[in-house]
Amino acid sequence: MEPIVLASSSPRRQEYFKLLGLPFNIMPSRVEETPKPGQSSKEYTRYMALKKINSILEQLKGRIPQWICGADTIISINRELLGKPRDRGEARTMLEKLQGREHKVSTSVALFKGKTQATDCRTVESRVSFVPLSEREIEWYINTGEWQGVAGSYKIQGLGGCFISSISGSYSAVVGLPMHEFYAMLLDNGYQYAV
Repeated sequence: MEPIVLASSSPRRQEYFKLLGLPFNIMPSRVEETPKPGQSSKEYTRYMALKKINSILEQLKGRIPQWICGADTIISINRELLGKPRDRGEARTMLEKLQGREHKVSTSVALFKGKTQATDCRTVESRVSFVPLSEREIEWYINTGEWQGVAGSYKIQGLGGCFISSISGSYSAVVGLPMHEFYAMLLDNGYQYAV
């Protein structure tokens, strides 16, 4: 199988690549992850997934790899986009907004094919419901440090899963890489996946 450049330092996405048995090289993109005013969650994640691929192409300065994968996840509640918290205070504010309510998780994955220099991008939107949380529970979770580097300040695959009452959509997309869509993209774009 041909190696894929993964434009992400996300341990979650790396775990899914390993699970799929894909050879890959990690090359974090150099992009500013700040939503533009008025962008929807779907528009934002598509824009970021594509921007991450373009960042890799710029870094490689004309050397075009066979495959590049870029992905992005963001949370939205009442049209407000919640990215990665900068500090404990921001994490607390996000968790206070999410607790006891349903929110949307948007994840886009983009696949660049060097042979044709074309990019396929697909987006999955899921709904996640949080149970009501006490201030003590929020403080406990913040003290775990699990909120660092993740959209919306929680990891559904970690201790954050304690607070999830239901999910409608793709669990793997909420984690950070929609497995079904990504697998379909590989096949649809002619990746020689050993199945």
